Amino acid sequence: MADFERTEKATPKRRSEARKKGQVAKSREVTSIMVLLAGLVALLLLGSYYYDQLSTLMARSFSQIGTFAVTPSSIHVLQNQLLASMGLILAPFLGIVVVASIVSNYVQVGGFLSWESIKPDPTRVLFVQGFRRLFSGRSLLELLKSIGKIVIVGGMAYYTVKKEIPHILPLMDQEVGSIARYIFSVSFDIFLNTVLVMTLLAGLDYIYQRWSHEKALRMSRQEIKDEGKQTEGDPLVRARVRSMQRDLARRRMMAEVPKADVIITNPTHIAVALRYISGEMDAPKVVAKGVGFVAEKIKAIGQEHGVPTVENKPLAQILYKTVELGQMIPATLYHLVADVLAFVYRMKNKTL
Repeated sequence: MADFERTEKATPKRRSEARKKGQVAKSREVTSIMVLLAGLVALLLLGSYYYDQLSTLMARSFSQIGTFAVTPSSIHVLQNQLLASMGLILAPFLGIVVVASIVSNYVQVGGFLSWESIKPDPTRVLFVQGFRRLFSGRSLLELLKSIGKIVIVGGMAYYTVKKEIPHILPLMDQEVGSIARYIFSVSFDIFLNTVLVMTLLAGLDYIYQRWSHEKALRMSRQEIKDEGKQTEGDPLVRARVRSMQRDLARRRMMAEVPKADVIITNPTHIAVALRYISGEMDAPKVVAKGVGFVAEKIKAIGQEHGVPTVENKPLAQILYKTVELGQMIPATLYHLVADVLAFVYRMKNKTL
């Protein structure tokens, strides 16, 4: 059963397939904390801007109360104006938050787009499947995290507001600007304390998501073997293909033996066939070579087609070991091979 237990790390192919399906190690808490931090920075940078813009908007709105004709068309115009004004005011804040969300996802998983994760899946609407997902361990963990976040944010808000209760009643004697600045200051404290705690939780959640993702991608030894077969082919098939390739190469080599000028032998264990065409080749070329059964086959074909056989043990061994099939002999062997070819040509009444 060890071959079927998922104890091995995922292969690059498995990781690539999971990534295409949108299965990546990503923590929603990291995205949340990045959005909160971006919002915090936006409030620090744009606090005075928002105060001035909202003050201007409220002053303009209140100044029109006595002169505004209440009709369906005027209400519609006023609504569009307010929405446009609020949109322009909130645009910088929302832009910073959106950029933070995109950056947080990019940092975690890099730049990729998976259509698999948004494809319609009929199994998602099945009652049984939905019931299992609803009460799965992951769903329970997400529920606990959500409850934890609510408790943390609520606790921070309660603690901060409780500490500020003595300062709330005197606000009745303050100007609107002072009240707004006080509310902004308290909100900022709540925001900051929440971000500090959530940062720690986000770090822990990201570590857990990485561990959970790696665990889900684990493979059994049998799965790794099956993947290897799919990628490289079955070992038996590969061996058969290599055997066929060797047979084909051997047949091509044997077809060159009748064209050889001489076969140099060991005499029984090694056979090397050489061919030389004066004016076309710079040096003799090895057209066939082999040991054992292949050597006997080369000699038999050579004898059948009248190719001379010369016994020269040292030369046969050197040619077999140092010169590859289809290559020309090295310059260091020119003299030895030239003597053999001269002997063969004299036998055939030829001249070099």
